[in-house]
Amino acid sequence: MTPVEEMTDEQFEQFTLSVLAKELGALGMARYLRTHSSADVDYTRDRQQWLAHLTMDEILEQADKVQIPAAK
Repeated sequence: MTPVEEMTDEQFEQFTLSVLAKELGALGMARYLRTHSSADVDYTRDRQQWLAHLTMDEILEQADKVQIPAAK
């Protein structure tokens, strides 16, 4: 299995759906997806709240610490 950190978004989505189906069964997975897909998500609003206390220098410093796996 590909490590989660190396999965594409599509691979990760398929993986998480398979885990949900295995652990919760079909009805549990359907219930989870129903309750989470109808959420009020506003990424722009949420991002502004998450980043409001950070300076640009702090953001850049954290970005420099991110390690991206080399392409294979």
